Amino acid sequence: MDTERSVVPAARDALVAACPVVRKGVPASDAVAGLVPSFVAFPASTDEASALLRVAAAHDLSVVPRGAGTGLGWGLPPVSCDLVIDLQAMDQVIEHAAGDLVARVQAGATMGNLASVLSLAGQQLAVDAPADATVGGVVATGTAGPRRFRYGAPRDLLIGITVVRADGVVAHSGGKVVKNVAGYDLGKLFAGSQGTLGLITEVTFRLHPLPAAAAWVTGDFDPNVPSALAGAASAVASAAGSALVPSAVELLWTGSPAVLRVGVLLEGTPSGVAERAKQMAELLAGAGATVVATSETPFRWWQPEPGAPGTVVRVTFWVRQLAEVLGALATAGVSTGIRPAVSGAAGAGVLYAWLDPGVADEIAARFVRALRDRLSGVFAGSADGTGLSRGGMAVLAAPTALLAAAGAGQPVPGLDLMRAVKDQFDPGHRMCPGRFPWGR
Repeated sequence: MDTERSVVPAARDALVAACPVVRKGVPASDAVAGLVPSFVAFPASTDEASALLRVAAAHDLSVVPRGAGTGLGWGLPPVSCDLVIDLQAMDQVIEHAAGDLVARVQAGATMGNLASVLSLAGQQLAVDAPADATVGGVVATGTAGPRRFRYGAPRDLLIGITVVRADGVVAHSGGKVVKNVAGYDLGKLFAGSQGTLGLITEVTFRLHPLPAAAAWVTGDFDPNVPSALAGAASAVASAAGSALVPSAVELLWTGSPAVLRVGVLLEGTPSGVAERAKQMAELLAGAGATVVATSETPFRWWQPEPGAPGTVVRVTFWVRQLAEVLGALATAGVSTGIRPAVSGAAGAGVLYAWLDPGVADEIAARFVRALRDRLSGVFAGSADGTGLSRGGMAVLAAPTALLAAAGAGQPVPGLDLMRAVKDQFDPGHRMCPGRFPWGR
């Protein structure tokens, strides 16, 4: 259904004056959750992006930022979309200070292009993301893969950011120096914000050297053995807490084919990796792995790409709770007749469960509710010494009807603070309105 809104010609003229490249939204390529934007603009600089948002504010236009477009399906769908601001024209690596291990990049640069530039100096941005994903999109969605265990998520590698507020005001945080901590930490605030607070136009990252050698050590557990889940959880905890300095500690659990595998990435010098891999293999075998192997071939890790079909649920937890989390996933699956594919950075306390697109919405919603009920018991009393609880669950992607039926917008800790931040940065609630429960 075409849900395009009618916008007065004055807004169109003002948008074109702000940014030379503006066109009408196309249903086939520009629709966001069924909403066809009236306009799509392609700014080539922060100044043009700022001018666009000033026009949007003056004409009360709702705005959805877009990079490669792969993350638009995550979270609740926006309730309106007048203007899509596409950042792919802002695709430059502005500065690469190799000696300082720092790079400043426009938000529309792809991860693949950035990797190519940095590799010439033997360096990397240690974030596992699709090559065609944009840097700004990776930050805005908080996309991270296996190596988040050692290097952290994008928010942990940010040392500077430039954003444009909903009213068009440009704001900067941080700088080009890793020790710079002056001002508000807009990087951590905007990381994972899904475009609800403003527009990311530039980011500055701290980098890491490319390792001279890398090896994956994997341990397979028999998923048909009752104790296998506990064994895999023990292996993850042992690897994560070992002195062998792993860069990733992953878990893969699928039903067809039946696989329960722990994978550990080791990086460093060739001789050092070889010796540490031998010790890690012994560690996994000692935890009960029936088949242990070492390979330079990347571990077959599964993580849903933004925009992937089906239902994606993210569970976060303390590593000591992994066995209970796996048990909750198994119980919820049995109670609803669903066997999700489960994978993620288990050593960092993050797992993703993906339900096949063929699963009926009603059954998927039952699974989500059952899992939430089971996890509530697991996470009860899981607060650390500061009184903060790590455990949580979020439906990242699902059909709109399922999101409502599963109660994906459950209250979260700090909700009042989140609403206050939203009101401060976007008082008109025009940036991705409705994307999050506190966003409108």
